[in-house]
Amino acid sequence: MNTNQAPDANIQVTKDGPYLVSGGLPLSEQHIVTNAEGESLDYREGKKFPAQPQYALCRCGHSGHKPFCDGTHSRTGFQAAEAAIPGSGDKPAT
Repeated sequence: MNTNQAPDANIQVTKDGPYLVSGGLPLSEQHIVTNAEGESLDYREGKKFPAQPQYALCRCGHSGHKPFCDGTHSRTGFQAAEAAIPGSGDKPAT
């Protein structure tokens, strides 16, 4: 467990929409480093974004402002999976 995490940090999964992140968490891109065979070896940190009190992260993959949501999900008919891991007991977003 990361003991440096803000105690009021929260990530809310919205129904067929973005992840809503609050609590001033830092955000950066992470790139997978692979070997010649394409096997994952490690992560390399990419672009860093300034911490904000809250932001919405794209979940549909179509935002023109990735990693942030620009509302494209509502125009593309994005429908999220019911559960992150089938059979895990996860509840659908509301």
